[in-house]
Order: sequence, then C-alpha cells, then structure tokens
Amino acid sequence: MRVHLEKRGIRAMGIAESSRPLGTKKSILCSIVMRSDLIIDGCIFGHATVGGNDSTENIITMFNNLKRKDINLIMILGSIISHYNVIDGDKIAEETGIPLVAITFKNSMGIDSSFRERFPDWQEKLKMYDRIRDRQRVKLATGYSVYLRPSLISIEDARKTVEKFTLQGALPEPLRVARLVARARASDN
Repeated sequence: MRVHLEKRGIRAMGIAESSRPLGTKKSILCSIVMRSDLIIDGCIFGHATVGGNDSTENIITMFNNLKRKDINLIMILGSIISHYNVIDGDKIAEETGIPLVAITFKNSMGIDSSFRERFPDWQEKLKMYDRIRDRQRVKLATGYSVYLRPSLISIEDARKTVEKFTLQGALPEPLRVARLVARARASDN
C-alpha cells in the first residue's frame, strides 16, 4: 500500500507507552493522531498487560475506537513493549488496512534468552517474536539513524514518512507527543 507523501496533510497515528505505575500489571498506551503539518488531530488511550500477549489486539482496538478514515500511517515506538509484550505490526496493518512502521533506535542481538529466563510459555513468545520483521537501519535527513520495521509500506516510503514527521533528532513528533502524554497519564494514577 502506498502512503501519499505528496499530500500536504497526511495523518499519522503515533503510539507509545508509559512506564507502568508501580504495583500495576498494565502499562498505559497513548495514541496521538497528527497531521504532517504537526497539528494534533486526535488522542486515545489504551493499555498493555505487563509481560502479556495483548498489545497487538489492544492497538487494533485503539485504532477502531478512533473511528477515523483519514489516518494514512500507524507509527509505533518499538515492537516489544510492557516487559516483553510483542507487537505484531503485520497483523495490525492487515486488520486496519493502514501501513505501519515500528521504530527503534538501536540494534540488538535478540531476546531469545530473556524469553527463556522469564516466561514459562517462552516458546509462544519466541514464535510471536519470530513473526515480526527484521529491523532495517535507515539514516534520516536530520543525520540520525533509526531502525524501521515496515508493514504494508516499502522501506523507502517508510523512511520518507518518518522524515516528514521528524523535526529534529530521531524521534518523529507523533511518537514524541504520545510518549509525553502517556507518561503524564501514568503519573496521574
């Protein structure tokens, strides 16, 4: 699927999580809908179970609850959140019909041993992790490099779209604002 980069006002749905409030089994997810002219155009909250397997379904629910037909791209800050809750970007993209880009900032050697050490159902976690795409390193116009996992979008269109929403550094604005709002919401609890 093609994101129409030539359009002036494309919209991205940026999703980030908070650190969970102490003593809770849920982390707070925040989604910010932002136009490419950096106007915030919507917000919704969700959650993910710490150590659980529900992040993919909860993100799909967040998208559906927005009831929007004008979102052109979903951006997610990371592919594993809430202490090993794996996000299946391909499933989200397929079920919503919207291209998705998961963004991280450093390469890792994998987390197989962490799954084995922490979870009795580690084979299921590993199977979920193996389904997600490999990260691809790209350099942004800001001079910073990021790692992208694109779904339903080419790596080049993913890079261009991320750049369109990145003012400085490596963090696109929808994700930066979503992370700030999620943290503020978590501190209220």
